[in-house]
Amino acid sequence: MKKIVYILIFCFSFSLLLKAEDGSKLWLRYKSVNLSETPSFSGLKGDIELKAIKEFQLAWEEMTGSSLPIHSRLNNNTLLIGTVKDLEIRRLNLNKELKELGSEGYIIRTIERGKNSITVVASEGEKGLLYGTFHLLRLIQTGQVLSSIEISEKPLYNVRILNHWDNLNGTVERGYAGYSIWKWDELPSKVSPRYEDYARANASIGINGTVINNVNASPNILTQEYLQKVKVIANILRPFGIKVYLSVNFSSPHILGDLANSDPKDPEVQKWWNNKVKEVYQLIPDFGGFLVKANSEGQPGPQDYGRTHADGANMLADALLPYKGIVMWRAFVYNPSDQDRAKQAYNEFMPLDGQFRENVIVQVKNGPVDFQPREPFSPLFGAMKKTAIMPELQITQEYLGFSNHLVYLGTQWKEFLESDTYSMGEGSSVAKATDGTLYKQPISAIAGVANIGEDTNWTGHHFAQSNWYAFGRLAWNHNLSAEQIADEWIRMTFSNENDFVNPTKQIMLESWYAAIDYMMPLGLHHIFAWDHHYGPEPWTDIPGARADWLPRYYHKADEYGIGFDRTTEGSNAVSQYFSPLNDKFNNIESCPEDYILWFHHVPWDYEMKNGNSLWEEMSYKYDRGVKQVREFQKDWDRLESFIDNERFKHVQSKLKIQSKDAVWWKDACLLYFQTYSKMPIPYDIERPVHELEDLMKIKLDLKHHN
Repeated sequence: MKKIVYILIFCFSFSLLLKAEDGSKLWLRYKSVNLSETPSFSGLKGDIELKAIKEFQLAWEEMTGSSLPIHSRLNNNTLLIGTVKDLEIRRLNLNKELKELGSEGYIIRTIERGKNSITVVASEGEKGLLYGTFHLLRLIQTGQVLSSIEISEKPLYNVRILNHWDNLNGTVERGYAGYSIWKWDELPSKVSPRYEDYARANASIGINGTVINNVNASPNILTQEYLQKVKVIANILRPFGIKVYLSVNFSSPHILGDLANSDPKDPEVQKWWNNKVKEVYQLIPDFGGFLVKANSEGQPGPQDYGRTHADGANMLADALLPYKGIVMWRAFVYNPSDQDRAKQAYNEFMPLDGQFRENVIVQVKNGPVDFQPREPFSPLFGAMKKTAIMPELQITQEYLGFSNHLVYLGTQWKEFLESDTYSMGEGSSVAKATDGTLYKQPISAIAGVANIGEDTNWTGHHFAQSNWYAFGRLAWNHNLSAEQIADEWIRMTFSNENDFVNPTKQIMLESWYAAIDYMMPLGLHHIFAWDHHYGPEPWTDIPGARADWLPRYYHKADEYGIGFDRTTEGSNAVSQYFSPLNDKFNNIESCPEDYILWFHHVPWDYEMKNGNSLWEEMSYKYDRGVKQVREFQKDWDRLESFIDNERFKHVQSKLKIQSKDAVWWKDACLLYFQTYSKMPIPYDIERPVHELEDLMKIKLDLKHHN
């Protein structure tokens, strides 16, 4: 007994000795490393003005306490960092290989040269060199064996971009980590040091673009006043290989230019955009282009003038083309209609396939409705074969507990990217349909809606940082596993100790499935609280609100059963998918049970594959989600000795909130849907601790999040 007490006291004391950390350094902490386990570099050779050299020296000093000497010649164990412009790189006969990898690709290689063994990081361009250097640092940070390295990489998507939903007044729509990091009222005279920290973090995971303002765009972003501010941000991000893009309001010519309209076929409107684009590029020569949300949720667009999305996108594309800029045109469109909302984007965009300019790419949310915890992939992926399509993923957790819930999204995104569209037969994954493998479009891209704010730890929840990291890593290489990415992030962010890494990784890998269970299992979707989307409100009925903004539209619970009938007998959304998926989804027996309520209105007593009735299975799923979060709490508490007290307590507190919320979801949904099923909650699961009447009175005021 004394031995156990001693160990517990020792562990507790050890955790107090760990220096408090606030999460501000993200995964670039560069904690001290064991030099006996790292490369025994004798020195560094390369152009010291290169950003990659500076980054490596900075990291090495933090990890070892000393800087590497700069060598004028190659010696044994020299680290050589350079582009094809470097004479020493050219002497290694790497030019052909580096040219094939492109300006963003790189090699990391151990090369024997005479009696000397040198480690080379090389690229055709400086961006690739920076990515390669961060890759080498990642290997060192995670304790990889580097005695003989043979790495050759290039990104699978050309454009890897963050979409900030940041408003010019400093608020962030669907942002849960405080206000925007862009201090518009201070720019251009005052520059926050976080801008460069932001750039370094993005470069370290291969992100090469950022849209710095909300898709619900203010026209003011295109005024000279704000473009001068944007120029300052672009100048800071440029050395890290990051281009700036802007969301634009389609009515800008009318609002800013005092034109009679913003009709894309009007020569005066076209002239206004041409002049505005020229003005932008005079300030920001490497400006990336525009992101547009048009004719969606009240935003103006070409349809206001009887024109198509292609008409609007092509007008902007023509203005950007001389400067090699691109248009990212969002397909998130739906209007008040009797038509199934899940079908509308497909129906609106498929007739336009092949009508877009080559520098237009249509940006499609991963699912056909709206970033739900789990959705089947949008049928537009694979279907539009003559138009470049880019996936849009949501990093910020609008529908997954905000920054209160630990939900690692690497697992969600892998399921989406690996989903088979069958567009070119079996094996036509979403990833292959969008990265240029199946359809040779001029550009490939992927976007993530950022979860970044001014909070010290950037994302509000320490574990939410992992989703920023995972997006970047998958955008670079979608073949990486969710497990590998989680492992990297944990080791760089918290600890290299396997006794910490393995249980923490297990929590992360199970967290998305747990959230689905305690929120919306079996294909349920969009039963959130009105407006802010935090917490359950499957009963919500707002007088005068559009039907497709209300939960009843989606769950359709009645005395017979529950679920949205999207079969050929219902809305026929299944027919938007290729064979054999359409038949698989259409047949209740073959439809994956994870999506059964997405595609079918299912009787409460329907027998599931495990023998449970639908009602019983739903009840067990909700209960399992609650139990899973409680296990996360126990597992995290066991890890207290491995990390600093500040971050441990922060995560512990968040898990308490998540556990309470999981019970809230379970009780609210089961008690409400029980009023339709008239069936008892299985007696071997935990009884509800709330009354339905009390739950229906809860009204949270979370407008400050939007």
